[in-house]
Amino acid sequence: MADKTATDTTDAAGEFIAPTTWNSTDALRLDGDAVDKLAELGARASGVTAASIDLVPAPGLPDQIPVAFIHGDKPEVMSLKALAEQWRTRPDRREGTAKVGDVASLCALTNRQKTEHSVVFANSDWKHPSLQTIIDYHAATPEGDADNGRHRIRYDFPFSDEWQVWTGHDGKAMDQAEFAEFMEERAPDMTTLVEAEAAHFARELQLPAIGTPAQIFALARGLQINVESKVKQDIRLQSGETKLVFEEQHSGSDGQPISVPGAFALSIPLFYGQEPIAVPVRLRYRVRNGAIHWTYRLFRVDRLVAEAVDHAKTEVAAVTGLPVYEGTPEMDNRARIG
Repeated sequence: MADKTATDTTDAAGEFIAPTTWNSTDALRLDGDAVDKLAELGARASGVTAASIDLVPAPGLPDQIPVAFIHGDKPEVMSLKALAEQWRTRPDRREGTAKVGDVASLCALTNRQKTEHSVVFANSDWKHPSLQTIIDYHAATPEGDADNGRHRIRYDFPFSDEWQVWTGHDGKAMDQAEFAEFMEERAPDMTTLVEAEAAHFARELQLPAIGTPAQIFALARGLQINVESKVKQDIRLQSGETKLVFEEQHSGSDGQPISVPGAFALSIPLFYGQEPIAVPVRLRYRVRNGAIHWTYRLFRVDRLVAEAVDHAKTEVAAVTGLPVYEGTPEMDNRARIG
């Protein structure tokens, strides 16, 4: 009988059985399902898998967010938001500022877009008055959800050309020639007040009377005649007017005193496209070494603008049914807090 090794085998009767030949190819033969599974494992080892992550409920967050699991030597989780945004066909929320041309348009567009939480803010600054609706404003109750505040409708009150000219020169000193020319050019803006209105403004200005356009025209003509002359004397009268007496320097100067009223009135629109309003103007001058410099001051322009904005606030509240607040929202139109 041949010697047996550790790898030899025998049959039940103890007879020796020669070992069979081992084939490595036969040992690695796999069925089709196993091949697919191994291919999947290989892909996972170096590929990307898309999935969704459930979030803990929180204000302003969705229930799930899409992510990509990146496999390989340095696995990581990547947000798919930026990739998805490339394929967006419409915005995910309403935002931007619509600028309208009048209060009526602001009311109409607000009524079209408003929600139960929308509000209107007003700015009564006399230099930059405005109204703006914040469509997506925070919920009205403290425990309610916050919102973005990015969807807005804005109306900037457009000052009239006349108002801009007069406020542009307000308080600026002009020499005799400049002032005479300015008053002549702006003559159509001046008005004669009715008796009750003239008395009202005179009391506010603490003057006996308000000058008429005829007096202003006479003043401008007299200054033009005496443009090269020096003031010899200025006399203040109990009526509140002043008499200026010029030296006779050239032909055409009659040397007669010129009446200077303490104030006059304008009739100009405050905002573009609106009816004119009465605006009192205080007139002032200074004489130095015979030379005269003129200034004027529009009376309480801040009050005039505030009254106009207040009237618009009342109209907006009545037409839209929304609360109107004086001030500015806590976020800018990019939803930044500030």
